[in-house]
Amino acid sequence: MSSFIFLLLLFPLVAVVVVQGYVEDCMPIRCSKHSPIIRFPFRHQTLQPQHCGYPGFDLNCDHKKDTVLVLPFSVNVVVKEINYASQTILVYDPECLPQKLPHLNLSTSSFNFLLDHDYLISDCAIYKCSDADKSLYRFPCLIDPINKYYIVNTIQELTSCTKIHDILDVPWSISDKNGFRLEWSEPTCGHCEAQGKRCSLHNSTRLDSIQCIDKQPTIIHHDYHLSKEIFCLLVTEALKKRLIAGFGCFLAVIILVALVHQYIRFRTGRENQIKVEKFLQDYRALKPSRFSYSDITRITHQFRDKLGEGGYGVVYKGKLNNEIDVAVKVLNNSKGNGEEFVNEVSTIGRIHHVNIVRLVGFCADGFRRALVYEFLRNDSLEKIIFQAGSKKISLDWEKLKDIALGIARGIEYLHEGCDQQILHFDIKPQNVLLDHNFNPKICDFGLAKLCSKEQSAVTMTAARGTMGYIAPEVLSRTFGRVSYKSDVYSFGMLLLEMVGGRKNEDRNVNNTSPVYFPQWIYNHINAEDNPMWEQIDEEGNSIARKLSIVGLWCIQWCPTDRPSMKVVVQMLEGDNGDLTMPPNPFPATTNSVGAGHYQTEMAIILEE
Repeated sequence: MSSFIFLLLLFPLVAVVVVQGYVEDCMPIRCSKHSPIIRFPFRHQTLQPQHCGYPGFDLNCDHKKDTVLVLPFSVNVVVKEINYASQTILVYDPECLPQKLPHLNLSTSSFNFLLDHDYLISDCAIYKCSDADKSLYRFPCLIDPINKYYIVNTIQELTSCTKIHDILDVPWSISDKNGFRLEWSEPTCGHCEAQGKRCSLHNSTRLDSIQCIDKQPTIIHHDYHLSKEIFCLLVTEALKKRLIAGFGCFLAVIILVALVHQYIRFRTGRENQIKVEKFLQDYRALKPSRFSYSDITRITHQFRDKLGEGGYGVVYKGKLNNEIDVAVKVLNNSKGNGEEFVNEVSTIGRIHHVNIVRLVGFCADGFRRALVYEFLRNDSLEKIIFQAGSKKISLDWEKLKDIALGIARGIEYLHEGCDQQILHFDIKPQNVLLDHNFNPKICDFGLAKLCSKEQSAVTMTAARGTMGYIAPEVLSRTFGRVSYKSDVYSFGMLLLEMVGGRKNEDRNVNNTSPVYFPQWIYNHINAEDNPMWEQIDEEGNSIARKLSIVGLWCIQWCPTDRPSMKVVVQMLEGDNGDLTMPPNPFPATTNSVGAGHYQTEMAIILEE
């Protein structure tokens, strides 16, 4: 009787092991009844071992039970059809493929575009135009109430249009069908299919050893745990195979597996680790590539080239496939990494925008965690505006305005362009990286929060961010409710730092009295004897005044007085004559330091 009760208690574990073992026999599998069959050279990335497929042919099933293929770099497409005889697949994007074109690059993939009667687009770009033009091809899925989006040859001259991104070497059919065909040349399994057989690896340690096999096992579904009939069939078939070895051996294996399982749970039972692993399981099919720690070691060449170090960890330069430079952030094992790691992957992993840094992949190997980003060679905005001496990079005012506009567009996308509103809570020059053309990209989403677009305020248990950039309402709710306007305040402080080339902190003017720099800007912006304007030419003077006025609007102490990021973008794009001076954003004070007290005294005010 006790043995029977023991078996009943172990039955869930037995079922999992049996079914998993049966799946690991490289049986063909599909995500749903109508989805394509997954078999060699493809494999299900999480349910089948590596020897069941060929490198680069990993597929997953998403929450809609669609078959998903991840193309470089983190471009997810749904596989509609697989033709194993002709070695071609039909893929499509259920949303809007043109939005992903800047990231679609098959140079490091196992696949090539199958043109057939199609042809490749070259020397073209996607343009955003305020006026409609029926002579141009318009993207129907790119929707904007103000602008229209067209695909145009770059040699054409357009008015009232802004280039969004270039398009190179993609089939024309992508522009209106949201889908395309791919083909692969290796491994070559056509001769096996012609004989009515299937292809597989002859030796799992050699990729060039392909064999044809006659075995045609039953096809199972990815959601087998939801089907009682399929589940029972798998368990019955697997038990028949294993009963040959004897019930005693089978029971011993189950007990051993149970002990190993308990040991692993004991080792990995910390709350932080469980939270991270649960998150990765839920989002595995939709997020960037997951690397092992050995992959991270290989990518960084044994952590040879260190780029920087901070409280979060160390950043190293690395390479993917000896072609693509990446920056690898290896996180410290200090308290709180679990929450920041989940925040970073869950927010930036779903974002595709020209002004947001791209997350290539991540590592969560036990307690060792790392984030792999695209490499941006010009470092952070902080190095540009604050660096002194011979190494300082000098940018003209037009370029500084472009950088400010790019940052504003990135924040606007976070607030309004995603399915959920993303609040960054740490906008500052250190978290703005610059690519080879000094185009800005917002990074470091460790403090970010996701919330519904209809949600007017965010609940927080404590202040988050960097002093000098934190909005007053984040420090104390007496100033208002925390919302997306908190990011607007931080952006305003960043703008004023760009104008003055100095940090937003108390400074000495003529070595006599301390002055809070944003307040100094407000008091002197219209003064004829402003020493800052005297050192700038007429065009730079106009841009500096625009950035200053917009920054002062953004740092209004009352959140309702601050503009949204959409309005901020319009202010930066418009003429100076359309801008009006904002109200004095600084509380009344009896001394010249003014709002400088916010820097020093309010840091201790937290929500209870």
